[in-house]
Amino acid sequence: MENDSVLDKLHEECGVFGIFDTTLSIGKCVYEGLIALQHRGQESAGIVVSSGDLVTVEKGMGLVEDALADLDHLRGHIGIGHVRYATTGASEVQNIQPLLGSYKCGNIGLAHNGNLTNTLDLRKDLEGQGAVFETTTDSEIILHMLGRSKEKNLEERIKKTCRCIEGAYSLVIFTGEMLIGVRDPQGYRPLCIGKTKHGYILASESCAIDAVHGTFLRDVKAGEIVIIDEQGIHSSYISETVNNQHTCVFEYIYFARPDSVIDGQGVYESRFEMGRQLARETQYEADIVMPIPSSGTAAALGYAQESGIPYMEGLVRHHKVERTFIKPNQEARELAVRQKMDVLPHIVQDKRIILVDDSIVRGTTSKIIVDILRQGGAKKIYLCISSEPIQFPCYYGIDTSVQSELIAYGRSLEEIRTYIGVDRLYYISHDGLAASMKAVHPSQLCLACFNGHYTSNLPKEVESGDTYDLQ
Repeated sequence: MENDSVLDKLHEECGVFGIFDTTLSIGKCVYEGLIALQHRGQESAGIVVSSGDLVTVEKGMGLVEDALADLDHLRGHIGIGHVRYATTGASEVQNIQPLLGSYKCGNIGLAHNGNLTNTLDLRKDLEGQGAVFETTTDSEIILHMLGRSKEKNLEERIKKTCRCIEGAYSLVIFTGEMLIGVRDPQGYRPLCIGKTKHGYILASESCAIDAVHGTFLRDVKAGEIVIIDEQGIHSSYISETVNNQHTCVFEYIYFARPDSVIDGQGVYESRFEMGRQLARETQYEADIVMPIPSSGTAAALGYAQESGIPYMEGLVRHHKVERTFIKPNQEARELAVRQKMDVLPHIVQDKRIILVDDSIVRGTTSKIIVDILRQGGAKKIYLCISSEPIQFPCYYGIDTSVQSELIAYGRSLEEIRTYIGVDRLYYISHDGLAASMKAVHPSQLCLACFNGHYTSNLPKEVESGDTYDLQ
């Protein structure tokens, strides 16, 4: 977990964007799309643009505005982009996406959001066939398999490849003539389609379509392959067998931008309703409702509206403080949290506070924030969480700690409450969480981090107890 883990949040692996349009400044459009997806990955960014035979690339480490300094040379009619957090593969320059290669049919580029669960077996097989890898990412496996496939066209190559890979993947792929989007048969990671005046967009979230003044059309369906070219748009499916969709529940709880809509469900609406559900379930008496910024804001507003208790912001987060890596001890961690967050004593002094957040991963930061509030004069602190307890690791593209580091694993609610130091602790109920997302049925969600019911194969090295790491 080499991302900014001081605030003890889960991190989504990355975001992808693609556009096909003969009339727009493609490099600038992809750049704006990636800016809108910056919350999905802050480690590196890249853009690849094609004008047919000519392919141009711009990549770099860091935020989009720092990594992508030169857009003038990115000219063409097809472009794809990527923002990244590392889960499989180290945080190094060679792992920056999109990945670019060539095969007998020409140039091909790929950007991937998700995590394959049979990475090591596939990589060993490819290396045994003579493949030479330039990165440590699972995404390069997909590129090699597409290039080595003997199917007659790229669409069939994609189908053949996707029947071999397992786990989570939303892909945008380009050639000199086509832009292609693929969503895995479980639909773990989001992908949607938008329309420009003369072309089409593929993006991890609808907010990126809005950012380039496109019109949202629909979500890519689980197992669907969407092909965009000069003739327009058409789709097919990886397999004739249709699986139940299992979109990651944390897209609605935390990952996605609040103004996005995923699989028909508004993200902000779901978070607001989670807060209302918490209020109905707890019915606490308090003086103020307060979020841990900014992950708990929408749910806190919902709690305040439902309960009638005033909403106040007593914590201020400093977003411009540089990213901080995991700290070696509690004292250093506390200093890092205090650099990122201040308390407003005039708000919290002598108050009974309903403190709202989206999740607790390890509990270390929650403990520090509670201590800061106590020092600010808080009288009582009732911590309400808009997710169920995270008890199991994720293998589908989230940088979850190993299970032993998850505070909810093997501990009672009272043990967690005592460790964090709050007067009351409450997680939203399963039924309450489900009721908060009226457009998405619980059967369409991946809840494995809550209940351990994984909906596709786990890595063999996990099942055998070996370390799962390519770094």
